[in-house]
Amino acid sequence: MFERLRAALQAALEAATPPPDLREMAGRMQEAVIEAKAGVGAMREALAVSERELAHARQEVETTARRRELAAGIQDAETVEVAEKYLARQQERAAVLERKVAAQREELALAERDLGEMQAQLAEATKHRAVHDADRSREAAWAGLGAAGMDRPEVDLEQELLRSRMDRAAREAEAEQKLEELKKRMGKG
Repeated sequence: MFERLRAALQAALEAATPPPDLREMAGRMQEAVIEAKAGVGAMREALAVSERELAHARQEVETTARRRELAAGIQDAETVEVAEKYLARQQERAAVLERKVAAQREELALAERDLGEMQAQLAEATKHRAVHDADRSREAAWAGLGAAGMDRPEVDLEQELLRSRMDRAAREAEAEQKLEELKKRMGKG
């Protein structure tokens, strides 16, 4: 069940190399997570039903064993024979139910891990969508300003880095100069 959802989620993520519409992709992912949550809920309910069946089967085994012992106590060989056959069937059924419950628990644990991964991927996609929406909004604002006749200033990263380094060097030189002046005034120059 989850393989189809996982494949749909993976296909949506792979198709988003540059995402054509992050909102649509996040919507599909949200639907997949909702389906996965419903699936996990159904698996939990099925496990609870199987656990109740197992508890009932175990109780039947105990009851049948007790009845067999009572029949053996009064030396009723026919009832003991019938009880032993019934007990063997009850024990076999309980063993099958134990394996079923164990398998359902493992399957549920796997599905819960898958759901957690899907939720993390959805959160990541939602975060990227927010960044993408902000970028689109900023670009739309600059386009609007450009249409109104305002030019967009270009940012030269090398120039900004050089300016930052020069400002820092100037501050350090000024601090060094003030330190020297302070030392002279205190007579340590």
